[in-house]
Amino acid sequence: MLPFRKILFPVDYSDPCQAVVPYVKDMLTHFPSELTVLHAYAAEALADSTLALADPQLPVEVRAIEEQRLREFALKMFPGRHVESIVELGEPGTVIHRLVQHQGVDLVMLPTHGRGPLRRFLLGSVAAKVLHDVSAAVWTGTGSALTEHSTVIPYKSVLCSIDESDETEAVLKGAASFTAAYHAQLSLVRVVETPPPAMEIDFSGYRKDIINAAQTEVRELLGKLKIDAPYHVVDARIPEGVRQEAVRRKADLVVTGRGRAQGALSRMWSHVYPIVRESPCPVLSF
Repeated sequence: MLPFRKILFPVDYSDPCQAVVPYVKDMLTHFPSELTVLHAYAAEALADSTLALADPQLPVEVRAIEEQRLREFALKMFPGRHVESIVELGEPGTVIHRLVQHQGVDLVMLPTHGRGPLRRFLLGSVAAKVLHDVSAAVWTGTGSALTEHSTVIPYKSVLCSIDESDETEAVLKGAASFTAAYHAQLSLVRVVETPPPAMEIDFSGYRKDIINAAQTEVRELLGKLKIDAPYHVVDARIPEGVRQEAVRRKADLVVTGRGRAQGALSRMWSHVYPIVRESPCPVLSF
């Protein structure tokens, strides 16, 4: 998990993509990592192109153009640093997944356009596919959060979102190690969703019991891992609760898990993508 040794930065040349560059540079200063930039191009258009059939040299020429463009991007954005440039023909999410598997990538850094859940389910999303499929850690943030707000690095305040799942211990260890590398302040949030108020039923005692139980679990987890960090248990929707606490703590980064135990439909039901969409800062997920 940590320290990161191989960082993959998928490039599409968009404004959100270029807004990720300072964060990649900052990550490289804190971890002795190799950097690979990747561009996946024209998967459907070129593969089915009648022009490609008419001119066998067209695919070769297009690849050469894309390779040159990516090399120039790497030279401009990361001057003086050795950067491996890879250009592949194919769907970006699939290409990223394959490269993570074959090259032992530790961290993928990319933006997301933050599309809504229905559009994402129907059309797919590169970030959603990466979050669901890859084994590496993923750093991401919505395009608006990256381009419309000033870059805040190095990180000073890191918020770790935890739950009751089996992955929580590993996520918290990762957050603590990452925070230590940045000499930042770590805080925790545990969001519980209790039933909404109903006129015919008084849930106040039940709600209090749930919150008290969650507080006890957090204290026990911190004691077990010997981590000293402030925490807050919030009663809210998970994405909303994480966002509120990130704002309250003035967090520069949110760390969370990815709900790997949720099975084949976890891309649809996992909380990580809504957390990314609503977070006021980038999100690092393990």
